[in-house]
This record gives sequence, structure tokens and C-alpha cells, in this order.
Amino acid sequence: MTSLFAQEIRLSKRHEEIVSQRLMLLQQMENKLGDQHTEKASQLQTVETAFKRNLSLLKDIEAAEKSLQTRIHPLPRPEVVSLETRYWASVEEYIPKWEQFLLGRAPYPFAVENQNEAENTIQNEAQG
Repeated sequence: MTSLFAQEIRLSKRHEEIVSQRLMLLQQMENKLGDQHTEKASQLQTVETAFKRNLSLLKDIEAAEKSLQTRIHPLPRPEVVSLETRYWASVEEYIPKWEQFLLGRAPYPFAVENQNEAENTIQNEAQG
């Protein structure tokens, strides 16, 4: 009987050791999980800070690029803008004539105009 009693005391102590060790391991797991959450939050904060910094740097670079482009290619003078506008208006005016010529439906556009101008000049000289 004493041997059973001694065995039960030994088993009870072993059980207490196992339960104590289990509690200690559970506490370590909770601490590790808490540390992981803290580390993850820290990494997330670092990523957000880096993203904001990179976005700011990108905006600064774009502003510098725009500034340099303005220095390299200043806005054209009003006379140049006017000349360019008139040029494109002239191009648009002649597109239908050239289109018909290129499609083979009409003669060379300037030959007709030059021929008409030449005939008018000849007629004016003959009258004068």
C-alpha cells in the first residue's frame, strides 16, 4: 500500500510539473505572439512611412523635371504662336484639295491655282 501511496505522490508531483511546464509554455507562446504582432505593426508603420517618403520624393522629382523643362523649352513668343496657328489653318484649308489629288480624283492643286493666277495676270496685262 505504501508503495501505491508513494507512486501516487510521485505521479501527483509529476503531474504538477507537467501542468507548470504547460503554463510556462503557454505564457511563452502568448509573449511570442504579442511580440510578433508588435513587430508586424512596426513593419507596417515602416512601410507606410517609406511609401509616404517615396511619394514625396516622386512629387519633388516631377516638380524639378517640370521646372527644368520650362527652362529648357520656354513658352514660344506670341508671334511664333500666331504664325503656327495660321500655318495649321492653311494646312486644314488645303487638306480637301490634296485629298482629292491623292485619291486621283482631281489635278495637282497648285497647278490649277498657279494656272488661274497666270491667266489672270496675262488678261490684266493684255487689258492694260
